[in-house]
Amino acid sequence: MDPRPIPFEIHPSSGVPIYRQLIDQVHALILGEKLAEGDLLPSVRRVAQAASINPMTVSKAYSRLEAEGVVERVRGQGMRVLKPVPTGTLLERQEQFRQLAALAIHRAQQLGLADSEIRETLNRLLNKTAEETTR
Repeated sequence: MDPRPIPFEIHPSSGVPIYRQLIDQVHALILGEKLAEGDLLPSVRRVAQAASINPMTVSKAYSRLEAEGVVERVRGQGMRVLKPVPTGTLLERQEQFRQLAALAIHRAQQLGLADSEIRETLNRLLNKTAEETTR
């Protein structure tokens, strides 16, 4: 059994279809060099169980990634990441993140959080993520 954690974070109430969340996260993991050419994606069953989602949803995401040429199906092994096509400059990736962050900040303000509380929460998240990646 693969000891590595599932690299996906699913938010059912986000308004973004779950299969799309998976596709977007695979793209982000490749662009962020967390997934490299030759890496295997976690099995459909493993992702579905870990995220408590329907395996057909994971399968749909993986099939779309295969159709896009991002991964290939390897008999008996699963889905392997293909050589990334150079897309997305640093500025483009920063803009994608800025859009996501703007939505999160807007929601935090709706929840009544002050700017200092938002910064504190983001700092805690960054620190937690840094700790998890060094393990």
